Amino acid sequence: MSSSAPGEGRSPDSGIPNLDTAEAAAPASREGEATAAASTTAGAVPAGDSAAAGSGKRGILQRFLDGIEFAGNKLPHPVTLFAGLALLIVLLSWALSQAGVSVEDPIEGGSVEVFNLLSGEGIEWMFTSMVDNFLGFAPLGVVLATMIGIGMAEQTGLIGTALRTFILSIPRTLVTFAIVFAGIMSSLASDAGYVVLPPLAAILFVALGRHPLAGIAAAFAGVSAGFSANLLLSATDVMLGELTIEAAATVDPEYAEGMNLAMNYWFIIASTVVLSIVGTLVSRFIVEPRLGSWKGEGVVEGEDRESLKVTTVEKKGLVAAGIALVVTVAALLALIIPENGPLRGDDGGIVQSPFMNSLVVVIIAAFFIPGLVYGIVTKVVRNDTDAVNHVSKTLAGMGMFLLLAFTAGQFIAYFNQSNLGRVVSVVGADALQSINLTGFPLVLAFMLFVSVVNLFVGSASAKWALLAPIMVPIMMHLGISPEFTQAAYRVADSATNILSPLLPYFAIVIVVAQRYDKRLGIGSLISVMLPYSIAFMAVWSAMTLGWMWLDVPLGPNAPVYYAP
Repeated sequence: MSSSAPGEGRSPDSGIPNLDTAEAAAPASREGEATAAASTTAGAVPAGDSAAAGSGKRGILQRFLDGIEFAGNKLPHPVTLFAGLALLIVLLSWALSQAGVSVEDPIEGGSVEVFNLLSGEGIEWMFTSMVDNFLGFAPLGVVLATMIGIGMAEQTGLIGTALRTFILSIPRTLVTFAIVFAGIMSSLASDAGYVVLPPLAAILFVALGRHPLAGIAAAFAGVSAGFSANLLLSATDVMLGELTIEAAATVDPEYAEGMNLAMNYWFIIASTVVLSIVGTLVSRFIVEPRLGSWKGEGVVEGEDRESLKVTTVEKKGLVAAGIALVVTVAALLALIIPENGPLRGDDGGIVQSPFMNSLVVVIIAAFFIPGLVYGIVTKVVRNDTDAVNHVSKTLAGMGMFLLLAFTAGQFIAYFNQSNLGRVVSVVGADALQSINLTGFPLVLAFMLFVSVVNLFVGSASAKWALLAPIMVPIMMHLGISPEFTQAAYRVADSATNILSPLLPYFAIVIVVAQRYDKRLGIGSLISVMLPYSIAFMAVWSAMTLGWMWLDVPLGPNAPVYYAP
C-alpha cells in the first residue's frame, strides 16, 4: 500500500494537516518492498503502541493481505465500480426475472419475484427515480450537515489545538484503545461516528508519527464492526428487539409478552470491552506493522513536541470553547430532562424520541458553537464573512464524495428495487433450515449465514425484518431462546460490515483515506480492514458460544435457552 503526504492546507495554528482540502494528498515515497500495485513500508517503529514495521521476509498473513490488496486494486475507481455494479444489477434482474426466480415472503405471505429493471416499468422507474436515489443515499445529508459543524471547529483551529493538548496529556499506549472504544460507543449517535471519528483519528495518528490509515482503520473497525456493542442501550436495541418479540409471539405469545428490549444488555456490555481490546491488538500487531510509520507532513516527535505547547491565546480559546460546549449541552438537556420536554418521545422515553432522531443536529451544535467561540477569541473569526469562509472551505473538499454518493446511491436503490436482497435472504434461510443442525453447529452456521448476507444487505433492521420471522421460530423449536438468537445475529451482522462496499459509509472512509493516499483503492481498504473483521468475528463468536455454554443471562430476564 502506498503512502502519501498531506499538502499545504492546515488548520490555523494547529500544526495539524487540514483534512478538508482535497488537494492535501500529494504522493510521497516510503521505504519498503514494492509490489506490482503498491508499496509496503518497512520503516521506523511507529510511535506509541504500534509495533515495529517489520523488514525482511514477510509472513504468510502479510503476503495474503498483499494479494487481496493487489487484486482489489485492480478494480476500477470506486465511482466507476459502483456505476458498473448498478449496471450488473440491472442485467442480473433481467436474467433472474426471465428465469422466473421467486421466493415465499415470510412476513406478508405471497410470492416475491425479482423485479426486471429492463422492463418498461423498470426503465421508467430508473429514469424518474435517479435524483431521488441520489438524494436518498443515506449518508449524504448526514455527512454534509455534520461537516458544517466539524468544518467550523477544524478551520478555526479548535480541533487541532484540542488534539495537541490531548497528545501531550494522554499516554500513547492508550490512543488506539481509546479510538476503537470511542468508535464502538458512537453507535449511540446512530451513523454519526462514521463521519466524525475516521478523519479525527487520522489527524491524531499523523501528529503522533503513525500512519493515518491505521487511525482510520481503528476508528472504522470500532464504528462499523463493533456497531452492535455498547455500554448503553441504543436505537439498535429497540429496532431489533421489537422484531424479535414479534417473531417470538408467533410461537409462544405468553413468552413474548415477558420479553424486553434490553434482552441483550449484559452481552453488549461485555462485547464492548472485548472488542476494544481485540481491535487494539489487531492494530498493534497486524495493521500498523503492515503500514509502517508515516513519512508525510504533520509528524510530531522529539523536540517538535515543544511546538505543540498551547499558547496563552489558545488556552483562552479552549476555555471559552469549553464553556460554550457546557452551555450548549445544558440547553440541550433542558429540552430532554423535563418529563414534558419537547425532545422526549410521546411516552416520555428517550430511546425512541425526537432527541435520538436529531443527533446530527446535536453534533453540529456541539462542534459549530464551540468552534465559532474559539475562532472569535483567537481572532481567527473577526466577522460573519470569516465564519462563512471557514465552513465553505470544508464543504469545498466534498466533491469526490458527492460524485461517489451519486453512483453508490443508484447501485443501492437498484439492488433494493430488484428484490435481490430479499431473495438472497430467504433462500439462505431456507437452506440453513434444511441442514438440520442443533446446538453449537447450528449457532455457528446461523452466524456464518448472516455474515455472508450482510455483505449484500447492509441494513441491520431490514435484514432482521426478513430473517427474524424465519429464524426465531426455528431456533425456538430447537430450544434456543429468541434473546440468544438476536445476540448471535448482532455479532454476525456487525463483524463483516467493514468489508462490504454496499455499506453506505464505506464510500466515506475511502474518501477520507484518499486524502492521504490518492492511489488507495477498495482493495487497499479491504486488505487493511480484513484482519479486524476476522478477529472480531472469531473472538466474538467464541464469546457467544462460551456464553451459551455457561448459560449466563444475556440481559434482564433473558435466558440463553427456551423451554416451552
